[in-house]
Amino acid sequence: MTDPACPDNERVDAAVRLADVRAQIARAAADARRHANDVTLIAVSKTHGADAIVPLIAAGQRDFGENRVQEAEAKWPELRAAYPDIRLHMVGQLQSNKADEAVRLFDCIHSLDRPSLVAALARAMDRAGRRPDCFLQVNLEGASGKGGCSPAALHALLGDARAADIPVIGLMTVPPLDREPAPWFALLAKLADDHGLTGLSMGMSGDYPTAVRLGATHIRVGTALFGSRG
Repeated sequence: MTDPACPDNERVDAAVRLADVRAQIARAAADARRHANDVTLIAVSKTHGADAIVPLIAAGQRDFGENRVQEAEAKWPELRAAYPDIRLHMVGQLQSNKADEAVRLFDCIHSLDRPSLVAALARAMDRAGRRPDCFLQVNLEGASGKGGCSPAALHALLGDARAADIPVIGLMTVPPLDREPAPWFALLAKLADDHGLTGLSMGMSGDYPTAVRLGATHIRVGTALFGSRG
């Protein structure tokens, strides 16, 4: 079905970008003897308005990611009313005082990284009567100022989340900038396997084929789908 609000040229451009990313996912999955449909492509729509998002929806994209609760609140309720099959992912750092809004807005939260947020999300989920899927974010390099728990703290955090009945489906990480990402992706995959988790949220526009080859189940792609920001 065509969308009258989406000009033909914008729909075609979005479809071309989406097809290219999906083709690269398929090639990387084949390299790893995986199925491409086992990889969820999340279009990271932070800073992009409905005029940029609707062409991708028209092209068939259904999973979108946002970094900030406030931005998601401003643009997604209307879009989701028009496209109720959209799945929305929180891929940025989440403040504990935004837990209620996050649980209401998002279908999946990728940045659960500390006990205080476990407690806040558990209360919010109980109040809302819905329990979005969650990834535990791991800071593999130990850099200060970055989100994510340390690998040493992962076991305890996972125990806290499971005790709070939070549905943890996997681990998420962001590799260091300007470093070869493959070792970091491999380490996250090992940590997930060690803890009995199958989900791996890893890989962005510059490295998602590598992430897919190393087991990513969710990749977070912005620039390759929306183009560079001005």
